[in-house]
Amino acid sequence: MAHRSFAVPAATIHAQRRREDGGVGTAPSPPVYAEPFLLGTASTSTAKEEVKNRLREGRKKQKLAKERAGLSKLPDLKDAEAVQKFFLEEIQLGEELLAQGEYEKGVDHLTNAIAVYGQPQQLLQVLQQTLPPPVFQMLLTKLPTISQRIVSAQSLAEDDVE
Repeated sequence: MAHRSFAVPAATIHAQRRREDGGVGTAPSPPVYAEPFLLGTASTSTAKEEVKNRLREGRKKQKLAKERAGLSKLPDLKDAEAVQKFFLEEIQLGEELLAQGEYEKGVDHLTNAIAVYGQPQQLLQVLQQTLPPPVFQMLLTKLPTISQRIVSAQSLAEDDVE
């Protein structure tokens, strides 16, 4: 019997060679790439932590800024004109915020106005008649805080004079 030769397509031979020597088309062996990859993730996770920390710090600053927004700079309590201007601005701002549904901020500004007003009891009576009971109650709970602020502002002003 005669030996017959037959042709093997070239693509089959190349595919066989690639499988044998780990050439093109096969995944690289894991140990070769595992170390650099792990190093990359370590520095990436550190960078991610830094970004997260910066975001947290930014949010804290924004939160403090929002809290301080209601704490308007108090006028010089010895300057009647400055006090009157401050009072009117705080009443107006408080009313606007309440009308927009921002009760917390509105109440903050109203308490500022009460704190500098010459006759706070009369003003409280008027506000009790005009504000919804829950908003008025919120105002009453915030009054001690603003009163403390006024006292500390006065003592700081007196320290500046000395």
